[in-house]
Amino acid sequence: MNWHSRWTPRSLAAQFSIAGGLVCLAAMFVAGVLITRLIESAVIHNSGAATALYVDSVIAPLLPDMQKQALLDEASALALDETLGQGALGRRLVSFKLWRRDGTILYANDKDLVGKTFPASSKLRQAFEGSLIARYEIADDPESEDERALGKPLMEIYNPVLQPWSGEAVAVLEFYETADGLGETLDAARLSSWLVVIGFTGIFFFALSALVFRGSQTIERQRRDLAARVEDLSTLLTENKTLQRRLQRASQRAASLNERYLRSIGADLHDGPAQHIGYASLRLDSELLISAETLPEEREKELTWIRSSLAEAMREIRNICTGLMLPEIDKASFPEIVTRVVEAHQQKTGTLVVVLIDDDRPDLVPAVKSCIYRFIQEALNNAYRHGGGNQQSVKAVSHDGYVKIEVSDRGEGFDPETVRPASLGLVGLRERVDSLGGTFEVKSGNEGTTLTMMFEPMEVGE
Repeated sequence: MNWHSRWTPRSLAAQFSIAGGLVCLAAMFVAGVLITRLIESAVIHNSGAATALYVDSVIAPLLPDMQKQALLDEASALALDETLGQGALGRRLVSFKLWRRDGTILYANDKDLVGKTFPASSKLRQAFEGSLIARYEIADDPESEDERALGKPLMEIYNPVLQPWSGEAVAVLEFYETADGLGETLDAARLSSWLVVIGFTGIFFFALSALVFRGSQTIERQRRDLAARVEDLSTLLTENKTLQRRLQRASQRAASLNERYLRSIGADLHDGPAQHIGYASLRLDSELLISAETLPEEREKELTWIRSSLAEAMREIRNICTGLMLPEIDKASFPEIVTRVVEAHQQKTGTLVVVLIDDDRPDLVPAVKSCIYRFIQEALNNAYRHGGGNQQSVKAVSHDGYVKIEVSDRGEGFDPETVRPASLGLVGLRERVDSLGGTFEVKSGNEGTTLTMMFEPMEVGE
């Protein structure tokens, strides 16, 4: 697993905390170092300037005219020795040198250095250009062996000696002082600067973190909502595809069932009304009706048989039409539909059906109304034909688009697995319900049979 796969799953707040924390630490370190160095430089320079001003005010009157840049005469050297060796100034100064531009020491409290020439350092050259140079460090110059031997940082100051009338630097005073307390001052300044930098950086980082955290929470909440919506849409899409496949299969099976229905109707017409009409047609061509010798009584008897056959054919045709046609139910309410089909069944079969209706007067689409009527009609017919109409009952529920119809009886029952595909009754009911997106269930056993049809609110609305 690489860094990218470990990084991307983190939230924006976590990514900002890690990346922003590293950047803030780096920025804090750089800013702390720069500010600390600036403060150290300012403290050392101010301390050196104060010391230089003090030394210059004490020593300058003792120096002769430095225009010739010669070694100090004996009287001036003696006066400097006495001034630098006693009093407060003597206690503070560790060493003192007076430099010429070419690197020659014109005076030093270490007499062995007087008159010697050393390579001019960068600090010395800057001082001859008129700048005050102050350093707080362990001495490392060639001429500062005694100061280096002390093994501790000293305040090293280069102070230019200027001519009053021209302002030109004609010599440079170099002196080291012990600078007691300067180290503690620098440590306190460093600590203060680091605390300030850490404080401001921390406040800045936590303020940004709060804003980013709020934004991250909003984005994460929106991402979850979007993911939930995408998941819901994916689920709906899957359900739609499933329903579409069910509808396609139902349409194919419905086409096949229609063919079977047509064949069944044709068979019913052929085996029933057509036989009676054919029988009547044959009797119309009989000799009894044509012959003049036929007695009126015999002719009337023959006509009676013909009328009886034609009447039976008409009765069977009407029964077939009654089964094919639906009553006017488009504007009927849910209880009216259930009541009509049950009453028609009771009138036709002479059996009793127990009805239980529970509804809230929903507005159902016509296709669902037709499905309810046909379902109850066919289920009761099956209960009458196969169960003897024993304890038939219809339970109908309709609430807020939820529809559930149960038709049951207490007949002998059957095995639903053994129902032949060519059986138009149950197969037709299942296909009709499936085509509208509902569910169809058959339960049968020794205690009877129950057929159930159910539509969910979304399915009914569709």
